[in-house]
Amino acid sequence: MELLLDPITINSRKALAGFKLIGVDYTVTKIDFFQGKQQSPEYVAINPNASVPALRDGDFTLWESNAILQYAADKLGNASAYPTELKTRADVNRWLLWESSAWFPSCYKYVVENCVKPLLGGETDQSILDAEEPNFHKLAGILDARLAGSRYLCGDEPTIADVAVAAPMHMHAYFKLPLDNHKNLVRWMTQDIEKNSWWIDTTVLEGFALPDAG
Repeated sequence: MELLLDPITINSRKALAGFKLIGVDYTVTKIDFFQGKQQSPEYVAINPNASVPALRDGDFTLWESNAILQYAADKLGNASAYPTELKTRADVNRWLLWESSAWFPSCYKYVVENCVKPLLGGETDQSILDAEEPNFHKLAGILDARLAGSRYLCGDEPTIADVAVAAPMHMHAYFKLPLDNHKNLVRWMTQDIEKNSWWIDTTVLEGFALPDAG
């Protein structure tokens, strides 16, 4: 399988970590996000949303990062990363949908204001973060409550749900996510997610490079 992505982006990081968890053999074609390569006609023919990542598997192409993880896990038959038992799979799917519809948009406001704007020479708009903070804490509280009684989101072992929900937090200190009041969420992220090889091996370093990118 071929992943077309830029590891600087949240959803690209999600795909990389998820593929490591699943155990997929894959190659990476970098689509430089800050140079706008995702808007090239060649790439838009693969992903008409002009966003990354995308997947190419033979003559099959797929976009949407969570769908990519579902496809890869099912193709490899990895029932640990993406359980097949009906209720557990529904639970995983629930968190995948919640991440894309609620958690990612909230975290992304912090990403834009505390990371993207400064990188591009702009200034943080604190009023945007102040307006978002109650919603962020509501959502983080949902995760915190779930993780109070569970090591991972859907049990004792990590699934693609954990990868998806962790992805918007992947540089949480840099993004300045207000996590201090959510001890279970912090435990999950710092003591479980960040200790796994599939997360460590896909960590984006200073300069937004992967460890083996040279």
